[in-house]
Parts: sequence; structure tokens; C-alpha cells
Amino acid sequence: MLRQRTLKSLVRATGVGLHTGRKVSMALRPAPADTGVVFRRVDFAAPLDIPARAHLVGDTRLSSCLVLGEAKVYTVEHLMSALGGLGVDNLYVDLDGPEVPIMDGSAAPFALLVQQAGVEEQGAPKRFLRVARAVEVRDGDKWARLEPYAGFRLSFSIDFNHPVIDRSTQAVTVDFAETSYLKEIARARTFGFMHEVENLRDVGLALGGGLDNAVMLDENRVLNAEGLRFADEFIRHKLLDAIGDLYLLGGPLLGAFSAHKSGHALNNRLLRAAIADQALQTVSFERAEETPAAVARLVGQLA
Repeated sequence: MLRQRTLKSLVRATGVGLHTGRKVSMALRPAPADTGVVFRRVDFAAPLDIPARAHLVGDTRLSSCLVLGEAKVYTVEHLMSALGGLGVDNLYVDLDGPEVPIMDGSAAPFALLVQQAGVEEQGAPKRFLRVARAVEVRDGDKWARLEPYAGFRLSFSIDFNHPVIDRSTQAVTVDFAETSYLKEIARARTFGFMHEVENLRDVGLALGGGLDNAVMLDENRVLNAEGLRFADEFIRHKLLDAIGDLYLLGGPLLGAFSAHKSGHALNNRLLRAAIADQALQTVSFERAEETPAAVARLVGQLA
């Protein structure tokens, strides 16, 4: 039986929020089977839990922000991506502020925290969300789609008018039965453009951004002294974001995701459309012989 997973022990980290600019302490704690990922704002007089679910995404300006009443948790997508990439089903995320720390702008520090804590299997079967039929959303020339597939595959294309990005790959497909999340995706950092920074800060965004937690570009070049981690780091980070956004469905996806110029807003619209259209089926694999080969390889990659 493919089983649910949580952490073996508690692990902590401290950092700054990319958009709020506030210092925040975070603790990742084991959670019982069938809990899912739950963010807990411990800075409230009475700690408030916010489940990591698509219907609670209330702000998608340059991040996925969970909103429940007056409580918010900004920039959940990188941590969610790491949890999805490493197959962690159940977890409490304690925060003493309104944003997940940005760390180095990628999912790699969160993956390292998970590895430090260790992952253990639980008694309950792992529940997958299988795409039963195609769903698509569009916004002008942007689109995102889910289709049936016996595994987890993502295809993404971007279109940025910038000489550095023009020279890199702007379309890619990865199949996680064959691709290592840790080696190929987790280290890709978020990126931004210097000419946009002032406008973003005027509206209260990117207050904690800098060269230590994002790839920054001027009109012609990368400003980070160390350069890029991958020649196509930009498209890889878009995949990283998409994995985190998709994990807000509440479990690992069995299906194919494809998109062109999509971001957090369109990704969330796609999830809401799939839920509303009842295009997702919850499935578990009780016996090894019932598990599709692609799913077995996928789980092996995530272990």
C-alpha cells in the first residue's frame, strides 16, 4: 500500500518575507494522517489554523496567499512545492507572522528542512487526485489546462521580452516518473526586473526582496554575482511555482498540467474550475499490483 507521509520530528527556520519584508519564525511539525498541510498563525491571541486549500487563496499578486477571515499567509507556493515534490501529505506549519520566509527564493531550503526532519510513513493510504477529464481556463493569450495522465507531468511555456531569457529555454516538459524534483526543480529561484521594483514597493510588494533571495535582471543582464543556477532557471522556477500551486488541491495530482504564460491567479482559477466541474477523482492504491507503473515510479522519485 502507498502510505501517507509526515515528518519524523519538528524542524525550525527563520527568515524574511519576500513581500512583507517582516522577519518570521517558522516551525514544521508532524501531523496525523488525513490532516493535510495546515498553516497556523501562532502570533494571534488564539492560534488560527488555515488549511492549504485552493478555495482559501485570496490574493495572487506575485504569490499565492491564503486568507481566512482577517488572517493571511503570503507566499506559500515554494514551501508547498517542496512538500509536493517530497511527497509530504500531512504537516503543521507554525508561523509568527503573515508570510512564509522566502529563504533563498527557491524550494531547496524547505526541501533541506524536510530532509533534516526526516519523513515517515503513516498508517493511512496515500490519496491521489486523479484528473478524470480535461479542464482549461484562459485569460487572453494565457491559458492553463489539466488532462488525464497516469502519472504527474508538467509542460510550461513563457514569453518574456528580455535578452537573457530570450537566450534560455522558454518551453519545457517534465515527467516526474523520470525527473528528480530535488536535482532539476527545487533549486530554481524566483526572478524579477529592477525596473519593476519601485512600483511593486509602492503597492506594498517585494519589500523583502534582494539579490540574496531572487534572480534580478536589469535591461540586459543578470545582476547576481553568482549568475544562474541553471541556464533555464526562469522556466524551471515557473514549474516550481506551478507544483506548489497544484498541491493546494490537498493531495498529489495524477494528471498532466500544461500552461502558457500562466501565473498564480490562473493556476488557482484552474484548480477551482476542476473542483467545480468535478473533474478530479480521489484514488488510493491498496495493493502494489494495483498501482500503475508510472505512479510507482513517481512515488519512488519523491521518496
